Amino acid sequence: MNLPVLNTPTYEMEIPSTGEKIKYRPFLVKEQKLLMMAQESGDEAAQMRTVGEIVKNCTFNKIDKPDTMATFDIEYMFLMTRAQSVGSKIPMTVTCPDDGETKVEHEINIDEIKVKKTDGHTNVIMLTDDIGITMKYPNLDMVKKFTNTANITEVSFEMIKSCIQNIFDKDQVYDEMSDKDLQSFIEQMNTEQFEKLTQFFDTMPKLSHTFKVKNPNTGVESDIVLEGLDSFLE
Repeated sequence: MNLPVLNTPTYEMEIPSTGEKIKYRPFLVKEQKLLMMAQESGDEAAQMRTVGEIVKNCTFNKIDKPDTMATFDIEYMFLMTRAQSVGSKIPMTVTCPDDGETKVEHEINIDEIKVKKTDGHTNVIMLTDDIGITMKYPNLDMVKKFTNTANITEVSFEMIKSCIQNIFDKDQVYDEMSDKDLQSFIEQMNTEQFEKLTQFFDTMPKLSHTFKVKNPNTGVESDIVLEGLDSFLE
């Protein structure tokens, strides 16, 4: 005997990086189970992989390659599907910054969480008057690759190399580069030029939310800034 089919509502959201509108549905129990299992494992790479799979499923495979998309796009889309699945309110405990000890309860409305875009941010970085770099945003695949690397300096350099889309001068665009050539190119930069690369990551769009908390013991009101998906899943 065939059991009745449960109808699932559909909603619409906008992909932050492109402005494209896309239809999606809430989590199903099977996806909630996958997420819980990934969180319980403590494996960050597994959690990110699961987030990508859920976004793919909930957008009816419209996002068919989530690992190749910018992390802030995937994080935002995941939160939107979460809001329609388990509620738009996220309760959390935060520590008051003024004394670093007092903990208070706070509730975040997912609908108020946005992808923050910094004015003046660009993915085209001029190192000299004639030589520049076109950057691409880190995606889930890159983040998963470097998740378990303990050396922060190594992660920083590898992430920069992975995010270089091309190098260009006044005569040519170089978009087929070996890892060795990229390493050499980065290492010959001066401090100011390298700082321009790191600035790209510091100012790139990110999932962000700012709210105020008041310390009940001191009466001091402080701003709390949450960035990245992990901050909203605690």
